[in-house]
Amino acid sequence: MANDAGFRGVITFLDKLGVYDVVLPFLLVFTIIFAILEKTRILGVDEVDGKQWPKKNLNAVVAFVIAFLVIASTTLVQVINQTLAHVVLLVILIISFLMLVGIFWGTKEATLADHPNWMKFFMVIIFIGIVAILLNALGWLETIFGIILLTPDTDWAATAVLLVLVIAFIYYVTQDRMDGHEKHEKSDKH
Repeated sequence: MANDAGFRGVITFLDKLGVYDVVLPFLLVFTIIFAILEKTRILGVDEVDGKQWPKKNLNAVVAFVIAFLVIASTTLVQVINQTLAHVVLLVILIISFLMLVGIFWGTKEATLADHPNWMKFFMVIIFIGIVAILLNALGWLETIFGIILLTPDTDWAATAVLLVLVIAFIYYVTQDRMDGHEKHEKSDKH
């Protein structure tokens, strides 16, 4: 077999160095944890000239430790790599779909802002796709499908349908009350 040439050789070299299994997951986890800690200010703030600043040193140390603990687990790194690869594939599919939809819109801007129900529908579909990707990366998707498809007992199906109906009913009832309560508050203010 011929040696890898050009950019493929660089990618292979970086893989041998551990860039994809150590460096990039570390940077990703560190950045996300550090950003969350900076935004939420969970570890406190320092006051300088009357302004409050997050404690960067504590946030950095905590993010550093968490990132190192993540890369110490090869299972977590494998799940992160597989999940992100599939999520990127999902994003590419969504963009391809939007480009195809844009063909039918002509010169108008293709947006779902005027169609909030469609936007919610697509958000639910994308959420289900991401959950399925994560379950697959964890190795649980086959187990779940095996239980659903191979179990002759239908009690689980009846239980699942009942739970979905109860959750939908609770959402429907509380949504109507919330809307009515907000309308009532607005009418009291005027």
